[in-house]
Amino acid sequence: MVTVEDLETDPHPTLAAIRPIGWIEPLNTWMVTSRALALTVLRDPDTFTVDDPRFSTAQVVGPSMLSLDGANHKSHRDPFESPFTLAETRRRFTTPVEQTVNELMAAARRNAGQTPGAAGAARPSADLRTTLAGPLSVAVVAYSLGLPPASAATVLDWYTAISASVSGVSAGHPVTAEGAAAFGELHKHVAAGIDSSDSLIAAAAHAGLGVDEVVANAAVLMFGGIETTEGMITNALWHLLTNPDQLDLVLADPSLLPNAMEESLRLEPAAAVVDRYATRDIELAGTQIRRGDMVTVSLAGAGRDPEVFESPDTYDVRRPNARRHLAFASGPHICLGMHLTRLETLTALEAALRLPGLRLADDSPPPRGLVFRKPSALRVSWDA
Repeated sequence: MVTVEDLETDPHPTLAAIRPIGWIEPLNTWMVTSRALALTVLRDPDTFTVDDPRFSTAQVVGPSMLSLDGANHKSHRDPFESPFTLAETRRRFTTPVEQTVNELMAAARRNAGQTPGAAGAARPSADLRTTLAGPLSVAVVAYSLGLPPASAATVLDWYTAISASVSGVSAGHPVTAEGAAAFGELHKHVAAGIDSSDSLIAAAAHAGLGVDEVVANAAVLMFGGIETTEGMITNALWHLLTNPDQLDLVLADPSLLPNAMEESLRLEPAAAVVDRYATRDIELAGTQIRRGDMVTVSLAGAGRDPEVFESPDTYDVRRPNARRHLAFASGPHICLGMHLTRLETLTALEAALRLPGLRLADDSPPPRGLVFRKPSALRVSWDA
């Protein structure tokens, strides 16, 4: 029988074996793993809802666009739609993202360690997850919340405490005191800055949300902006560095880099699954789903559906339909910040690949995780 450890380490054989849908006993859920069936579930919030008392994030931060459906979801999400359009994202974020990436890469080179190279020659080395991907995602969230750059560490502290509390609730534990305190600090900051800040949060507040609603959605944006962006950057670099033939193609033709990013999202989306709850009895692909059952959509499984993607387990930077992945989900809950995280990831990849002779350390781990998947470290070295 499949175990949680199997799903955390390498879920893809299990996802392929149960496609299009199967029962995952350790998680007490139906797992949808085909692209077509995933779209059916994601685009039908009346039948497959997020609005359920079991939804852990809502227990910590309150109702938000992440945990509501129908008219309530629309009222929470609509004020953020305009600030997160492609054009507005580029206007607000291109310069700060480029500046932050340049600063982080300069620091990574300046503070690089040393690792033995050919013939004993030392090569500069660093962990690009902790020196580039993570700090960039935190800095951009701090900027979007209207915080000064020096407050990025504070945002990370809030995120860590709230995230741990949400994870605990998912495992059946009560909301932690640390999580509640961190959310209180976030609430205090956002409430104080609504009238004076030019942040995305302030823009949403001015569009009609109340303070509590703005804060809950700010917490959701903090989750998505940090966890999934860090994973997206790290996974993309890992795929390129573990497929040197594909890396050579991108280095020879940089116009392939955006598609290389999309191909990484297809193979290993940073958020691997999203949960829904059946509101009525229904049949999916011949499987009887009962009202109240959890139905988990595997975005990772949908990305490797052989009916859609030829040689689905192969990383191919020239794959013509790579963008048909569902890494950002679909339907009313499609990722609000997908333009921003693409901007961050592409900027980070371009900068990292300018390191000459960039290569992955032999002991650098592969992606891992049940819900969020990424390498725990991305240890690299480059030519001096």
